[in-house]
Amino acid sequence: MSFPTLETNRLRLDQLSKEDSNSLFELFSDSSVVEYYDLEAFTELSQASHLIEFFNARFKENSGIRWAIRLKETNQLIGTCGFNTWSPKMKNAVIGYDLLPKYWGKGFSTEAVHRIVKAAFSGDLSCGKLNRIQGDTVLGNSASESLLLKVGFKEEGIRRQSGYWKNQFHDLKCFGLIHSEYSEICQVRVITNS
Repeated sequence: MSFPTLETNRLRLDQLSKEDSNSLFELFSDSSVVEYYDLEAFTELSQASHLIEFFNARFKENSGIRWAIRLKETNQLIGTCGFNTWSPKMKNAVIGYDLLPKYWGKGFSTEAVHRIVKAAFSGDLSCGKLNRIQGDTVLGNSASESLLLKVGFKEEGIRRQSGYWKNQFHDLKCFGLIHSEYSEICQVRVITNS
């Protein structure tokens, strides 16, 4: 099973490799990037190498996928996105994404998430055609909530104290996107843009 490479107008989404260790370390050693994450900021380059191995192992096991987000013009890694877990049997997945702060507010994450959602709903990935994608945000992460809403996710509620990391419990706001809803959103965009 080969790793799917996806493209947008400005981005190339492809597999992370050992050569990305320095860039991934820069990303995950930034405390603002991992503020809402279930991990501490990286302090050693080996942590980035282990994370790349972890992401690629999940793809080989058909239990998740994580793409490098690269600028098409320079091939520079600026973030990652993907499905932290997916279930071909249940036809659902949980989405995740991150971006270097200097690229925040330029629409790169939204562009990348749109592309992977489209691939998942069209059946272009090894998990088969998904019916539901879920996104969870820690309360207060308004940028992530805004991204999910732009892509078409609907807020479904708060799961109280359903996360535990950094020595505390976290309430998670749950967002969901169903294939039929996404198809309707895409049709409306085509009609309004024509």
